[in-house]
Amino acid sequence: MDKNNRKDKGNPLKKYAALSGIAFQMGATIFVCAYAGKKLDEYFQYERKWFTMGLVIFGVVASLYIVIKQLERINKS
Repeated sequence: MDKNNRKDKGNPLKKYAALSGIAFQMGATIFVCAYAGKKLDEYFQYERKWFTMGLVIFGVVASLYIVIKQLERINKS
């Protein structure tokens, strides 16, 4: 048997576990970016929350990129 015809290829439990982990990872990435932005805004004391807004947007984009890469990897396995 070659690698592409492995027995666990269609294992839905393995894919479910990977997908549920992605949700927690995405939430953690966005949370860390928001927390860092909040701390930077407190330090620099801007009128608007520029660092928080910018880092949250960065966190969303970065987490979406990571999710897409992980989904591609899951679909290949």
